[in-house]
Amino acid sequence: MWPIKKAARKTTMLAVVAILCISLLAACNKGTTAETKNDETKDTSAVVAEYKGGTITENEFNHEVSMMKFFSPQYAQMFDMDEYKEILLEQEVAYKSLDESASEAAKTAGAKQGEEQLKQFKTSVDPEQLATMLKEANLTEQDVKDYMTRVLTASEVMKEKVTDADVEKYYTDNKKDYATATVRHVLIGLQSADGKTTRTDAQALKLAKEVKAKLDGGADFATIAKKYSDDTGSKDKGGLYENEKVGNWVEGFKNAVLEQKIGVIGDPVKTDYGYHVIEVESRTEKAFADLTTEEKETIKSQIASQKFSEYMSKEVPGMITKKNLPKSEAAPATTAPTAPTEGTTAPATEGTTAPTTTAPATEAPAESSK
Repeated sequence: MWPIKKAARKTTMLAVVAILCISLLAACNKGTTAETKNDETKDTSAVVAEYKGGTITENEFNHEVSMMKFFSPQYAQMFDMDEYKEILLEQEVAYKSLDESASEAAKTAGAKQGEEQLKQFKTSVDPEQLATMLKEANLTEQDVKDYMTRVLTASEVMKEKVTDADVEKYYTDNKKDYATATVRHVLIGLQSADGKTTRTDAQALKLAKEVKAKLDGGADFATIAKKYSDDTGSKDKGGLYENEKVGNWVEGFKNAVLEQKIGVIGDPVKTDYGYHVIEVESRTEKAFADLTTEEKETIKSQIASQKFSEYMSKEVPGMITKKNLPKSEAAPATTAPTAPTEGTTAPATEGTTAPTTTAPATEAPAESSK
């Protein structure tokens, strides 16, 4: 657990609104027996959507739904609901249209990254489990690879639209997130690090104030952190986080690190994890010229994600000229799971979600002990 870090945005296809249209396997294997087979298994299913430049068939759409259920089985029920089917269809149109307009450079980059992502995904899932998952979803590894390639190709299309000026403006607007700081802190959690003690908000605050009083009285910070802190990522290091990017931290903690006076132990700061007693040892702002290539690429990817969202909301609806999705059969009233949305920070569960596709800004390391 790393409680002061933002929960990992280990970006799945769904979490970056990465839902796309994927070609039938037979149509993707030129020069093989599959090409001949394609003539025998030509898609004659009904057209469920027409858009400026193409169509989506029922088989294509059902294949898309199967892929969504494969990557996010916890939302399987949601994908069968009419309102979400409409969203899936629009997203499928978005990705198919972007793929069709992609430059050769974008297609090449997307294909290369798709191959890499498939390898990464396969290392995170037990081979027998993966085989079972694919069989139950009626999918193949090639389907998964094509899916990832389509997402990443569309991402590259959007990244081509991002200028250097866009990247610098984003940095300027979010400059504080790129500052680095060395801090010590003690977290008094609503649950103790060993999980044996649960505290009310009032109890956690009371103990946090007691910890601050000890520190104000001259107690050694490292000793106090090792004794009291519930942050397993730093307690064994005396509560120390050294030269960390401020933007990686949860909002309340980040703001305190940016605003507290250097060398002064602040009042307890509340976050979703409990109360933090913080001392900022140093704080350094970073100029745009000092950003690493990786940091600039991360910004570029985040802007591309924003541009995709704008494409979805402003352009795709006007592109669709006809929709004819079959209605779902009535189901017993249930509470559907909450759909992830862009910007959500639900941590991924290893082996059950898709691997990272694009790096969002304010990307934080996965929750784990550091």
